[in-house]
Order: sequence, then structure tokens, then C-alpha cells
Amino acid sequence: MLRYVRWFAWGGVAVLGFLVLATMGGWLFTDGPLGPARVMSGPASLAIGGPFSLTDHRGLAVTERDFRGRPMAVFFGFTYCPDVCPTTLTEMTGFIEALGPDADRIQWVFVSVDAERDTPQAMAAYLEAFDRRIIGLTGTEEQIASAARGFRVFYRRVPLEGGGYTMDHSASTFLLDAEGRFAGTLDYKESERVALEKLRMLVGRG
Repeated sequence: MLRYVRWFAWGGVAVLGFLVLATMGGWLFTDGPLGPARVMSGPASLAIGGPFSLTDHRGLAVTERDFRGRPMAVFFGFTYCPDVCPTTLTEMTGFIEALGPDADRIQWVFVSVDAERDTPQAMAAYLEAFDRRIIGLTGTEEQIASAARGFRVFYRRVPLEGGGYTMDHSASTFLLDAEGRFAGTLDYKESERVALEKLRMLVGRG
């Protein structure tokens, strides 16, 4: 009997540990067959963000140091995304419009998780459909993987029947203050009222 009690206890610890890691990494809300679950904002002390080296949609090499001095709203996705990415970037465009002059005090960033297809040129063409203040970032597989690890972002390549592939990925937008410190998240399809409140608070911290 004691053996079964211990087995259930260790099983509970394992499940709890997985859920904690998944929430911190934004693993539970993806584009593909993993299905939806909400990712909650975490405390500012979480180590989310950090160094990265990527290329913007104009072909310029950038690092995290180029974004210091103003808060950031950072979303990871890909240009072939069928639903989550265009929805999020459309909402981001709406937030920029609603914030008025305050929108210029935030750096709006879209980071690709699809190194193979999302060249700077592809990113530039894709972003023409959204607000011009949104910056696209891409890079090699190694560069993207490093940036994703820093933000605790999950993504994976998923083959499709008949050839081709799509990408599963986290769907939260990460908020960083002017010093690059984690300040919270915008959840996928979060209400405009709540999202704008978070963004105004971010501007205030900037």
C-alpha cells in the first residue's frame, strides 16, 4: 500500500513540475495540434528575454542592445502561420492605433521561428499588411533557437501530409521594460481593455 501512495505522490509532483515549466515557457498555447491553453503573466523577476543576435526585415543585424531605452512588445511566430500570427499582428496594429502617441514609446517586434522560409525580404513583404512600426526579426536556426530559449518560447516544426510543414509555437506577446526586464505578457485574444491597460502601464515604466 505504501508503494502505491509513493507512486501517486511522485506522479503528482511530476505533473505539477511540467505545468510550471510549461506556463513559464509559454508552451501551452500553440498554432497546431497541441491545442489552446492560457499562458498567464509572470512576475518581473522571471529570467525572460536576454541577449539575442538577429536580422531585421530591412536586412540589418541587430542585438538586444539596439532595443534598450524603450519598452518592447515581442511576439514569436512565422509568416506562413494560418491563424494565430495574423490575428495577433492585427490586434497589435489595433493597439498601436488605440494608444495614439504613446504607441511610439513602445518597440513592437515580431520574431520568426521559421528560419527556412522567413528571410528578411519575406518578413518585409508580410509586415506590409500591418502597422509600419512593427519590426520583423529573423535569423539562422541557431540564432532563432537562442532567442527563443531566452524568452522561454516553445516552437517545433510539424510535417504536413503531402509535403511541406507548419510550425507549432507559443502565442503570448512578451512585454519588457526599457532595461529589457520582463514585465508581463499579453495573452492570445486577450480583451482590448485589459491589453491596453497593460501597455499603458508598460509605457509608464519606460
